[in-house]
Amino acid sequence: MDEAHHLDIWEGYVDWRNRPAIRGCHGGMLAASFVLVVEILENLAFLANASNLVLYLSKFMHFSPSTSANVVTNFMGTAFLLALLGGFLADAYFTTYCIYLISAAIEFMGLLILTIQAQIPSLKPPTCLSVSTQSPCQEVHGGKTVMLFAGLYLVALGVGGIKGLLPPHGAEQFDETTQQGRKQRSAFFNYYVFCLSCGALVAVTFVVWIEDNKGWQWGFGISTATILISIPLFLLGSPKYRTKIPAGSPITTTFKVMTAAICNACKARNPSNAVTNMAITPSYTNNPSEREEKMTSQTPSESLKFLNRAVTIRPVHPMLKCTVKQVEEVKIVLKILPILMSTIMLNCCLAQLSTFSLQQAATMNTQLGSFKVPPASLPVFPVLFIMILAPVYNHAIVPFARKITKTEMGITHLQRIGIGLILSVIAMAVAAVVEIKRKNVAAKYGLLDSAEPLPITFLWVALQYLFLGSADLFTLAGMMEFFFTEAPMSMRSLATALSWASLAMGYYLSSVLVSIVNDVTRAYRHKPWLFGDNLNHYHLERFYWLMCVLSGLNFLYYLLWASRYKYRSTGSDFKENQNPTTL
Repeated sequence: MDEAHHLDIWEGYVDWRNRPAIRGCHGGMLAASFVLVVEILENLAFLANASNLVLYLSKFMHFSPSTSANVVTNFMGTAFLLALLGGFLADAYFTTYCIYLISAAIEFMGLLILTIQAQIPSLKPPTCLSVSTQSPCQEVHGGKTVMLFAGLYLVALGVGGIKGLLPPHGAEQFDETTQQGRKQRSAFFNYYVFCLSCGALVAVTFVVWIEDNKGWQWGFGISTATILISIPLFLLGSPKYRTKIPAGSPITTTFKVMTAAICNACKARNPSNAVTNMAITPSYTNNPSEREEKMTSQTPSESLKFLNRAVTIRPVHPMLKCTVKQVEEVKIVLKILPILMSTIMLNCCLAQLSTFSLQQAATMNTQLGSFKVPPASLPVFPVLFIMILAPVYNHAIVPFARKITKTEMGITHLQRIGIGLILSVIAMAVAAVVEIKRKNVAAKYGLLDSAEPLPITFLWVALQYLFLGSADLFTLAGMMEFFFTEAPMSMRSLATALSWASLAMGYYLSSVLVSIVNDVTRAYRHKPWLFGDNLNHYHLERFYWLMCVLSGLNFLYYLLWASRYKYRSTGSDFKENQNPTTL
């Protein structure tokens, strides 16, 4: 004990060799910097193929356009959902350090399979010599299909693991018991989104150009080499990392508490079952692990009182015996779920950038001087904007807000999320107005039934990209920091991965919403809003107005929960009961 005290160890954390992490030796901004560099490379490897994958599937694997779109949507949605698996494993069984190495190896194997298939002609369907109905292209089948999907979903599994653990692994490097550490952690999440954008910038410009002009084997090869390089770069930071010790399955704890509350409720009528030794005055500490340990002897809070039955009634079975700490942790998780649900609509709006927005731009004049911009590179606009806004936000907006609000954070997590949701409403309104202008130009020049580019610059579409890119910066960084700081230490990785799960659910909601709109409008007016080969005949502006209204209602729903939410930890006292958040 004397030696441990002399070394001033980080309680609850270990280094890469599973030895106790030591203050001054492990953690800090240098350790987090390795995480940021690795994220640039990882996102480059992922988006280099995902942003242009629909072209590869349709042109080289000969899938139909609709099938190609579905494959890409399922692939991306699965990758983001698997972030939950990575976060769960990091919390329950392995350290974030180990999960990264495993996930990066899996993604490397998947990309290697895709590179080999793209390079060897015999592993792809024959070149399409005719597109006539008499001699259709042969769609990929048999073992070639197995190889394709094996590569894709190995990549999805690896991407999910990496995205589920890199943010919490980086955030764990900072000392949250000090004001400086909390400020650095907040800056880390801002620059994490910045690094995502850096990787995306290279992916949607340089690598997309390589794929279109040099061949897909080069595009997959670049991604394979990139993820391979990221592994030794991550390992370089090993002497500085500190990682949280896995504390068992948080999902098991959640189900245990809820089951105990339900079962024990059946015994509530018997006064002899009441527990009488719960009224102990809580105490607080700056050390989060010590604070959570002391929760075991506290009286359960008054919120979500039904769950208190898990500890205030004698358990039906010894296996259902719970502590106050476990009950309070489950309450925290249940309280953040409504905030998570309110971000799905924003991500549904973001999904439009890779579908209808690209199709809009494809019908317009994409010339910038003598250079013709490929529609697949349109995401460069929000990416560049985020790369500019992230440092400005961190070094100018936040310090100014701190002076105005006289608070440590300046702008709270929930306020950041709220700003992003407001920007998504504005973005959908702008998108609707731009679509009206685009169709008016087509009607004015008699090009409604023509495939010729319209005499209107695609930069009009870039407006909605900029608004949604800003919304993504505010909301994604705000969500990650909110989930990380509010979640119990035993489930921080899983909670942070909820940000990616929200993105996946947004993609799925977009597909469902388009289907519902088409079914309803087909039944009502016998002409679906979003159906056919010619975008000029769509009622896309009405769909965007619908998205605007739904986003507005979603923001009101968010306000309802955000205004009632009480932060679990603010400042240096980490008290449970704080003033409600206001936007």
